[in-house]
Amino acid sequence: MTTKRGLITDSFKVVKKKKRGGKQEKSPTPPPPQTEEVADPVQQEALQKLRDFDLNWRFGPCTGISRLQRWERAELHGLSPPQEVRELLLKAPADSEFSLSLWSEYPL
Repeated sequence: MTTKRGLITDSFKVVKKKKRGGKQEKSPTPPPPQTEEVADPVQQEALQKLRDFDLNWRFGPCTGISRLQRWERAELHGLSPPQEVRELLLKAPADSEFSLSLWSEYPL
């Protein structure tokens, strides 16, 4: 008993693409999101030190907790986190730019 083999187009629907009649008008790309620039160079330097702390995996993961909690956990486990980071965090505890880690805007 033999089965009849047909063409591949017998199994799959043929889809024809539309011909491009003319140039299609592209919508303009949206401008990049505006990031708030910090004018104070001292504050810029402090934020850079905190970002460096976030990126240093020696002190454990930083998702789901604040920077101060991460610093305290690292201290508890004897990992010797930089004292300067703790001082920066205690100066502005209410400022989310300082207290939340670099990864806080991403969902878990």
